[in-house]
Amino acid sequence: MNPYLRLLRLINCVMGTLAIILVGIIVRGYGIVNYPLPTLFGVLTVFFALGGGNVLNDYFDREIDIINHPNRPIPAGDVPPRNALFYGLSLFVLALLFVIFINFIAFLIAIIAEVMMLLYEIYLKRMGFAGNVTISFLVGLLFIFGGAIYGNIALTSIFALMAFSSNLGREIVKDIEDMEGDLNRVTLPKKIGRRWASVSALFFFLLAISFSPLPYLLLHFGIYYLIVVLISDAIFIYAAVIQFESPSKGQRYAKLAMIVGLIAYLVGGLT
Repeated sequence: MNPYLRLLRLINCVMGTLAIILVGIIVRGYGIVNYPLPTLFGVLTVFFALGGGNVLNDYFDREIDIINHPNRPIPAGDVPPRNALFYGLSLFVLALLFVIFINFIAFLIAIIAEVMMLLYEIYLKRMGFAGNVTISFLVGLLFIFGGAIYGNIALTSIFALMAFSSNLGREIVKDIEDMEGDLNRVTLPKKIGRRWASVSALFFFLLAISFSPLPYLLLHFGIYYLIVVLISDAIFIYAAVIQFESPSKGQRYAKLAMIVGLIAYLVGGLT
């Protein structure tokens, strides 16, 4: 794959754009077809904003990645650092060009998201847990952004809470996995130790699971949603347990659980 495409982390970008479509289905059901342009501009905004954030992440992590991820495009020498910086900032600008066609609230959310991503890379990342919270807040903000597009932020807040909690658990597990390579970050595992960090991740996974029945109980999502989300919950439980022994497996299964959770939202919105 072209190294500039690899910098985007296409799977993460696509997952983000699918989240926007899912929010449209949650809020408007099949009526999402009546919002073709807001959906298109929302998808493009999220794709380029996430892509820009991923590129800038690799740019600022280029020294650490020599240890943790030497095959990524910048440490491997496939993309010069200066090119990566210009590339990431250009993607941010593209995202803002598209979001101005949606509405003012969506534009403000996009601005907040991009500023937070930059602050994370420049400063907050080194603060460990505060950085984890920032990233997870941005994941939850994705659902709030979708609510702004389709006119119901209150409805999407439940999904934002689930996304925030599950992603925060995964972020902690990823920091446990990268403990030896995190030379310039005081992460939560370094502050409180690997075991207690794993306990913290367990807490946030269980918190996400505790939110998962709410769409069924409060938003009238059907039994099929409940079935699929229970599968997601089971994977989260497995991830929460296995991460004590293998953080790499734990974070991979947590990501799988998040994907299954997105499928549950789709099923719930369409049934």
